[in-house]
Amino acid sequence: MVMVFNVRKMMFVALALMALACYFSPVCFAAAEGGATEAAKEFPVTDTVGSGLRALGLAIGAGIAIAGAGLGTGRAQGAVGAAGAGAIAEKPESFGNILLLFAIPETIVILGFVVAFLLLNKIV
Repeated sequence: MVMVFNVRKMMFVALALMALACYFSPVCFAAAEGGATEAAKEFPVTDTVGSGLRALGLAIGAGIAIAGAGLGTGRAQGAVGAAGAGAIAEKPESFGNILLLFAIPETIVILGFVVAFLLLNKIV
């Protein structure tokens, strides 16, 4: 019981430190850009911290779109496949209808890919 409490405490501390690092990182980047050297003046950086965070948010959103669509499709196809196998065992001539019902949840994944593709095109 003591070990579980210590692991939970360490996980909480680690998450708190990561949250603080994410919160203060724009301030640190802004402070680092204040003292520009000759090399920094010769090769100016056009990207800002805000554009990097925007790209990160878009990439995470694209990942969530694909992951959510994949999980939803897998769950739907599992249920349809189990019910379809039972229906085909009792009535083999219903194979075409079951195959169509099994393919319908695939549209969820295709829409997830479209959303991810649109989000990733906004990064550039």
